[in-house]
Amino acid sequence: MATIFTKIVQGELPCHKIAETDQYLAFLDIRPVSEGHTLVIPKLEVDYIFDMEDDLLGGMMVFSKRVAKALRAAVPCVRIGVAVIGLEVPHAHIHLIPINTIHDLSFDKGFLAPSQEELMAVASTIRQHYV
Repeated sequence: MATIFTKIVQGELPCHKIAETDQYLAFLDIRPVSEGHTLVIPKLEVDYIFDMEDDLLGGMMVFSKRVAKALRAAVPCVRIGVAVIGLEVPHAHIHLIPINTIHDLSFDKGFLAPSQEELMAVASTIRQHYV
């Protein structure tokens, strides 16, 4: 059965897309821990990130770097934190999270509840900085 991320890749479910290549997709997390929280996934469904082929994983990191630069330019923050957890969705993914302190990277502090309009506006702003 396809994961929720595969359904997003296939266009069966909507997302607030930031960037896309033939192998990767970046989109806003709908339950962000901070404004601009972005997920980067390979389009190929692989459960565990460290089971990915080296070239696919390396390419995902390079793609994530480009997305992180756009994210940092769009959302005021000190850094873009990176988290790989992989428990909530069985499809490899990287969390890119704007942070000002180490505590901003915590998933224990709760989640924001942005409206679809707010997500749309943030995604548009980030896309403007993606090159």
